[in-house]
Amino acid sequence: MIPKYRKQFNADYSTEKYNALKDELAQRAGTEALFRVSESPIFLTKDFKNKIDDACNSIIDQIKKMSPKELDQAVPDNCRVPNDHHKPHFLAIDFGICKNQETGEIEPQLIELQAFPTLYAFQEEYEEVVSDLFPFLKNLRTSLPKPEYIQYLKEVIVGDENPENVVLMEIYPEKQKTSIDFALTEKYLGITTVCLTKVKKEGKKLFYEKDGKLVPIHRIYNRVIFDELDHIPDLKTEFDFREEVDVTWVTHPNWFFKVSKYILPKLEHQYVPKSYFLSEFPASEKLEHFVLKPLFSFAGSGVNLDPTQADVDAISDKENFIMQRKVFYEPLFEDTNGEFSKSEIRMLYLWKENEENPLLMDNLARMTKVAMANVDFNKKDAIWIGSSLAFFEK
Repeated sequence: MIPKYRKQFNADYSTEKYNALKDELAQRAGTEALFRVSESPIFLTKDFKNKIDDACNSIIDQIKKMSPKELDQAVPDNCRVPNDHHKPHFLAIDFGICKNQETGEIEPQLIELQAFPTLYAFQEEYEEVVSDLFPFLKNLRTSLPKPEYIQYLKEVIVGDENPENVVLMEIYPEKQKTSIDFALTEKYLGITTVCLTKVKKEGKKLFYEKDGKLVPIHRIYNRVIFDELDHIPDLKTEFDFREEVDVTWVTHPNWFFKVSKYILPKLEHQYVPKSYFLSEFPASEKLEHFVLKPLFSFAGSGVNLDPTQADVDAISDKENFIMQRKVFYEPLFEDTNGEFSKSEIRMLYLWKENEENPLLMDNLARMTKVAMANVDFNKKDAIWIGSSLAFFEK
């Protein structure tokens, strides 16, 4: 979308540089990325940045106006966790980069949003490494300087606690595709990654084992996707999320449900496609104009891009699905073979407990040459696909 930056990057690009990017990230983290890192960042205009900022600010304002009772209705009774917070610590807002079919303008269109952490540490490290390999990118950087970025991350996740008493909790973290982010988070913050199955419980106190000793857990940076636990066979834990325990959640698990596809039908903005709960889908709308999505799924699972009436009729719990008006990602990002990729962009916010509004920290771009931007759906032999970053025109 910014021809001079695209031409400069493509002219400077080589397979050797791409391999150097991946090798440097792996060396810094002490582990390789288990997801595909794209060969290229994307470049977006100031006008597009203004559009996406306007949409994000509107969405955040609308979330703030929703009552606790309204948001609480999103939390399934069997997933409710005690001691909720009045706001989430994280906010990730995903937009497709689309073409307006009427005006021809390139614009963002909201795909989904979540109050759940993502690759905060990895994106900061990626931005630094790719900017070292392609020095002209240093003038386009938009995130905070690295020391300030890490300090802000520390204030949100660690708070006033000793890092030893703060854990990044995940289920089988070494098997997760985002494990490189866990490693960099440990490096940035001095905290430990702990598997849910290794958490010890005594009364209302939680502990993890380190060097043969039990260390108290005061604060949990939660990376467990709560509704996936029921699908893990033979899972044995001492600690159930739904029990009342003496810890602070970052962020509280209930927010995974509150800020999710559940609120899409409640949002209004020119860059928010119309959505309905499936149970309220009006007869006046046409199925072929909509995508069918389960309310609580992750990484694109369960999404039906072309639902039929038979698909709809087969669903008994229609209140747990939404219909979202289709948008069309525009192939804008030219690779070195002259082919074009599509992309979506996730805006990454951190929200301090005592702040009125969240702070935009960074972004995450996901590039694709197929219908879904999630990296799991990409062609394995293509280039300019996978996880990346957007740089904006100054």
